[in-house]
Amino acid sequence: MKFRPVLAASAAIAALCPGVAFGQASGAGVSDGPAAIQPGDIVVTARQRQESLKDVPIAVTAVSGDTIREQQITLVKDIANIAPGVNINSDSAGRAFISMRGIGTTIIDTVQPGVGLFIDGVYQPNTSYLNSPLVDVERVEVLRGPQGTLFGNNTLGGAISVITRQPSNTFEGRVDGALAAGDNYGSVSGSISGPIVKDVLQFRIGAAYHTQDGFGRNTLANGRINPLETKSVNGTLRFVPADWAVFTLKGSYDHVFGGSVPYMTVTGPSDFHLDTATNSLSLVAIDYYAVTGKGEFDVRSLNTKITAIGSYNQSDAYSFADGDFTAVDFLRGTNNRFLKTTSGELRFDTKWSDHVSTLLGGFYSNATNDQYITNTIVPLDLTVPAVGHADNRNYAIFGTAFIKFGDTLDLAAGLRFDHQKLTAFNSSQGGDFAIYEANQVQPRVTLTKHWTPDFMTYASIARGTRGGGQNEPSAPNALYRGDSVWTYEIGAKASAFDRRLSFSIDGFYNDYNDFIGPNALAPSTGGAGYVSVNLNAGHVESYGMEGEFDARLTNWWRLYGNITLLHARVTDGTEWFQTTGYAYPGDRIPFVPDVNGMIGTTITAPVAQDQSIVFDASVIYKGSRAGESLDAASVPMMPSFTLVNASIGWQTPHFEVALFATNLFDEKYQETYLDSSLLGRAGVPAFLVNNLAIQGNRRRVGLRGSIKF
Repeated sequence: MKFRPVLAASAAIAALCPGVAFGQASGAGVSDGPAAIQPGDIVVTARQRQESLKDVPIAVTAVSGDTIREQQITLVKDIANIAPGVNINSDSAGRAFISMRGIGTTIIDTVQPGVGLFIDGVYQPNTSYLNSPLVDVERVEVLRGPQGTLFGNNTLGGAISVITRQPSNTFEGRVDGALAAGDNYGSVSGSISGPIVKDVLQFRIGAAYHTQDGFGRNTLANGRINPLETKSVNGTLRFVPADWAVFTLKGSYDHVFGGSVPYMTVTGPSDFHLDTATNSLSLVAIDYYAVTGKGEFDVRSLNTKITAIGSYNQSDAYSFADGDFTAVDFLRGTNNRFLKTTSGELRFDTKWSDHVSTLLGGFYSNATNDQYITNTIVPLDLTVPAVGHADNRNYAIFGTAFIKFGDTLDLAAGLRFDHQKLTAFNSSQGGDFAIYEANQVQPRVTLTKHWTPDFMTYASIARGTRGGGQNEPSAPNALYRGDSVWTYEIGAKASAFDRRLSFSIDGFYNDYNDFIGPNALAPSTGGAGYVSVNLNAGHVESYGMEGEFDARLTNWWRLYGNITLLHARVTDGTEWFQTTGYAYPGDRIPFVPDVNGMIGTTITAPVAQDQSIVFDASVIYKGSRAGESLDAASVPMMPSFTLVNASIGWQTPHFEVALFATNLFDEKYQETYLDSSLLGRAGVPAFLVNNLAIQGNRRRVGLRGSIKF
């Protein structure tokens, strides 16, 4: 099989690494196992318990809150620029296209994400949450590969876990701000935390505001094509009534306003002009509301930690768009969506002996989605409405056993059972109800060998699944099935030279079935306009390698980077043909490159006591990608591009100011591209059929500053 050379190469590299690790282990022999968490270790919760990043047998990238601020990362989706294997593109402030290793691709926001997004352990059920602001964040963990046994359904590609800063027992606060030229970019955020009753009750409040005009202009509607404005506030209370119990209550509100599929007509994937002319600005406004309660109980008599989480999430989205994307006032549309989700989870983390522990639990969620859509054919003054409603219930039980065989060999074996029942109503389908019901089993087995405290290898087999769903009102097929993947992975993590050098590498093969991939466009069953249609496309084979490194060459000079080599191809498009009646367009997955990577450097030069000049620069490369097409004979390829970001600043323990630039050399690239065949298949009149694109952000140069107290 094709993937065998990839895995063999990874194994060969792993076999060569023990010499380096042994040399830096201070005489440690093979019998030395993983050390406990040490000062300076990066602590992650990738397996729902605190562990050192270097010991976790998962391909995981941890991005600190400081890195998020320094790299001018504003939204969750921007994490893709610095994490290997992750691709996130967006054509609206209300949705994003996400995949990991080519798995879990999501195009339309009616599909549940195939890469799960979690904020403080709570699952976010829609891709619109990828455009949520990152406010007062401690770190973001990017977990690649199926994470179903511990994180649940809809994580067949992986998971992104956002961990916000928790209330402190001493008073502290900070204010961050940035301004940049290019598209009137500006942001300000702040937080304050401290005790209400010392050691018993603490609070934290964070808020942020961000705005950018976008780089394109609509010359006919006289406005910006793709602006973005976010407003956020959150508050957390932490109550510690006893040393064995902790209660946390968090509430948040986010408002996101920006472009809604603001596509412009282009001649092809290398047309990078910025201005367009349509009859109206295409915009969306989304309000997010969330409240989460969490209880943690240390039952020492049973050597068990019990965690209970309950949450309520709501997003209300209002959008309107020029449906033909031209200066001809022919088609306009509105789409109002109201998504409400209630969920609960209960976990029992038990240590049975020094060699055996378990993590057991149960999960429940209920999500309701209401959509109200109108399509208007302007010359006929004809407006056709459509209404959709879906009720999606999920139940799950899960368990993982962690077994230590001696001091150096670990086995983790887990299993999750999910039951999904979706009831959907679509007014344009004659008012009928459609029901989708499925049971899924997700196993995972991981074997880990700690050769020394500074070198480990692992091998895993896992199955991930995603639930089925409802299409938008007026779609010809009301429902589509879920998809699933079997993933086989081997990897290694190592450090050397007193942990000044650390790196990880992994090889993987994915056997991906019932792929929910590129969406089709089809004439609306309501009789006006067209509709996006989700459907199962067929089978995908995905294999490749990833690597990350961090090298502190001196006390003042650091190098870091990552690379992904990926081959993800559709090998059987029978399901697509059975639904659409025409062949799957090519064999590529839209917007997923075969190669992407990043390399960066940080130089910290002391200039006085507790003062430094800090220079940081990074180069981000994304290889050529397939645009969306519905014509197997004409699959467009979007050119590769390289972005350079840099900053130089002055830092003290309580103050920082820096000059920064993103896309320093003003690289021109397209965020997304749709071939004219999509509008052609949708039944749009021929004189309105064009290629469509959304341009990537151009150069920004500005100042940022921080004050901590």
